[in-house]
Amino acid sequence: MRPSRKRWTICTISILLIFYKTKDITRSEEHQEAQVTGDGELITSRLMVNGSEKIVRGGMSSFFQHSVEGWRVNPSLVLMIRKDVLRFLDAERDVSVVKSSFKPGDTIHYVLDRRRTLNVSHTLHSLLPDVSPLKNKRFRTCAVVGNSGVLLNSGCGKEIDSHDFVIRCNLAPLAEFSEDVGLRSDFTTMNPSVIQRAYGGLRNASDTERFVRRLQMLNDSVLWIPAFMVKGGERHVESVNEIIVNRKLNVRTAYPSLRLIHAVRGYWLTNKINIKRPSTGLLMYTLATRFCDEIHLYGFWPFPRDADGNVVKYHYYDMLKYRYFSSAGPHRMPLEFKTLKALHSKGALKLTTSKCVP
Repeated sequence: MRPSRKRWTICTISILLIFYKTKDITRSEEHQEAQVTGDGELITSRLMVNGSEKIVRGGMSSFFQHSVEGWRVNPSLVLMIRKDVLRFLDAERDVSVVKSSFKPGDTIHYVLDRRRTLNVSHTLHSLLPDVSPLKNKRFRTCAVVGNSGVLLNSGCGKEIDSHDFVIRCNLAPLAEFSEDVGLRSDFTTMNPSVIQRAYGGLRNASDTERFVRRLQMLNDSVLWIPAFMVKGGERHVESVNEIIVNRKLNVRTAYPSLRLIHAVRGYWLTNKINIKRPSTGLLMYTLATRFCDEIHLYGFWPFPRDADGNVVKYHYYDMLKYRYFSSAGPHRMPLEFKTLKALHSKGALKLTTSKCVP
């Protein structure tokens, strides 16, 4: 049963009181920044995307130039964020539906398009995990690796691979970029759109074999497929599932719960981070707060140029273009970055956007 609007409003007000206590936040919206008070209380106030755009178009303000030198984790803040996230979701449970959630033939409404439905196939059901892939998991350090071109020539590969748990986004290629991005993968996301964009929709044997070789590199790690978000990718999801089953690939599959994206968005909205839909990177960071004591982010840079004015590719591995400030897109990446940068400055996470020092 869905909570009533009244109950949601009461819950939201209560959480806001916990965050803000008696702090008076009266700065103008355009200049408000996510920040943390000296005693570890998280205050993430609204950051205007238009304001970020002005900064970028004005020549990349020093705001975006931050250093990792001397960075130290703030354990009390990490714990506080973990507890606050738990008010909205439990990563151990919401990271994936499990076999007992459905049976073959069940009808599911898409999360972001409730008017449309899909039926749970026998193949999909066979790949649902029996228990959460993160059940009882806890790691000292985790790396969440985005795909920005800022990773190129960073030399961060060894550092990324040294973490206890490595999360990667959208099945990005690794081998030819290993010096900068590493090779280790413990948890890899794959939006269905990747199949069409990078593997030709698996329409011919050559593309299929390239895809199989990429999955073989996962080597018993988790492949996280958002299968229930929107209609349009179900054919690709089913093709991937059939390949995994028929080729007997050593991959553990996971499919996010039907409530995950709304729960994550709800958490950030109560912190006045007004996003339409969290990016994969922000989703992964939010999930990681549940089971990682220290979170390191790489490849997060949602701007067309770096702080020195050099062109930065949207993805390190292709020539895809992206309109970072378009209101038509589902994400607010500059807003997300500004928030993550503020959390970096207070020790909640480490955000690396430059070269890694050996």
